[in-house]
Amino acid sequence: MRPNRLREIWKSGGAALNGWLAIPNSFSAETMAHQGWDALTIDLQHGVVDYQAMVPMLQALSTTATVPVVRVPWLEPGILMKTLDAGAYGVICPMVNTREDAQKLVAYTHYAPRGTRSFGPVRALLYGGADYAQHANDTIVTFAMIETAQALDNLDDILSVEGLDAIYIGPSDLSLALGCTPTFDDVDPPVAQAIDHILARAKAHGVVAAIHNGSPEAALARIAKGFQFVTVSSDARLMAAGAQQVVAKMRDRPTSGSAQGY
Repeated sequence: MRPNRLREIWKSGGAALNGWLAIPNSFSAETMAHQGWDALTIDLQHGVVDYQAMVPMLQALSTTATVPVVRVPWLEPGILMKTLDAGAYGVICPMVNTREDAQKLVAYTHYAPRGTRSFGPVRALLYGGADYAQHANDTIVTFAMIETAQALDNLDDILSVEGLDAIYIGPSDLSLALGCTPTFDDVDPPVAQAIDHILARAKAHGVVAAIHNGSPEAALARIAKGFQFVTVSSDARLMAAGAQQVVAKMRDRPTSGSAQGY
């Protein structure tokens, strides 16, 4: 089976750089994949992407060594299994709040006897290889999002679930849950303390810690703290930022005489 580079990076003690795909287009996904990200996550929760758009995006990612990850809309067995059958090598599940939630997530993403995933890797066989069934349980990566006050209360119970590979912090939702302003990087002190606590407990349980970031500077600082999977921005945000830079430079150009416009 094709190895999962995320596991290789983590085993060596490194941190993976993850990009985010919110645009439902295979060409934009392919373009992002050729830029050198370790992984790219297709966002089915808040991105404008559905299953039919996701499949060609996964095909586009497979033209590179970039690891295909999908954030599913919710903790629901059908979409988790269908996403893995389509060839995702990692799944990020939002709003995991209890040990029972984490146990369900692990069960839905693993074949028996370790779980209850139904067998039907229709495209995963093409991406992963003919021996997919024998190695999928040890290859696929499962992330549980920690983003609520309830999840914080149940953090050690969640982290102790066998088969959970990583947790993923959503700073904006976590901020809202703690009565703070939603943001990625310059979080309020209670959120910063919660993030540090989550990271420390994840390390104690041997679970990889991941987090969403708005800027490279924030991501680098969090890697220095011990995060091993950092997301920076998204395709839509990067496109907007690049366009803004061009437009701003053009708007600031000197004009000759009274000429206006372009």
